[in-house]
Amino acid sequence: MIIPSYNVADTIGCIVEDTKKQSIDVLVVDDGSVDYTFDVARKNGAIVLKNITNQGKGASLCLGFDYALSKGYEQVITMDGDGQHSPADIPVFLEAVEADKEADIVVGNRMGCPAAMPLVRRITNVIMSKVISRICHQDIPDTQNGFRLIRSSCLKALKLECRRFEIESEIIIEAARKGFKVISVPVSSIYKSSTSYINPFIDTMRFIKFIL
Repeated sequence: MIIPSYNVADTIGCIVEDTKKQSIDVLVVDDGSVDYTFDVARKNGAIVLKNITNQGKGASLCLGFDYALSKGYEQVITMDGDGQHSPADIPVFLEAVEADKEADIVVGNRMGCPAAMPLVRRITNVIMSKVISRICHQDIPDTQNGFRLIRSSCLKALKLECRRFEIESEIIIEAARKGFKVISVPVSSIYKSSTSYINPFIDTMRFIKFIL
C-alpha cells in the first residue's frame, strides 16, 4: 500500500492501522507536511518516507513506486491519506485481479453512488473520465480516483513525468498506450469536512495542458 500524504495527521493513523490489520505492508510518503503526519504514520506501523518540501502528489507516488519496485512487490495499491478511501474496500481490488488475470490496473469507481461527492468535483470528474476513456479506448468511469491497484509489471513499463494531481490521468493513459488493460471496481464514496488541496481551476488547467 502506498499512501501519498500531506497534513493528514488526523486521519492517517486509523488508515494505516486498518490497512495493516489486513496483513498488507504500508508505505506513507509524507509530502512536506507541517503537522504530525510523519510521526503518526510511523507510530501506527507504516514505513514512512518524507519529502522535505511539498512536491506534489505525483512526485510522492513516483517515490513510492520506486520503493515498491526496489523491494520486489508484485503489485501495489494506492490510496489517499485524507480518509476519502476506505481500507475496507481493499479486498475488492485483490479479488478483481485474482478473477481477471489480464487486468493490469484496477481503478476504484465512486460514480455508482456519487451523492456524497461535491457537485463541482462530480461534474469535473465525469468530463475528465469521458475524455480519458475516449483516448484510451477503454471505459473508465472514475479516472480521477487515486484508489487503485497496479501490477508491478505495468509500473515498470511506464515513464511518469507528472508531479501533481494529473498523474492519475497520466498513469491510465500511458498504460493504455502500451496495451495494458484497465478495469474498474465499485468503492465507497467518502467525503468529510477535511481540507482539499485540489484547486478546481488550477488543476483543471493542468489537466487540459497535460491532455494537449
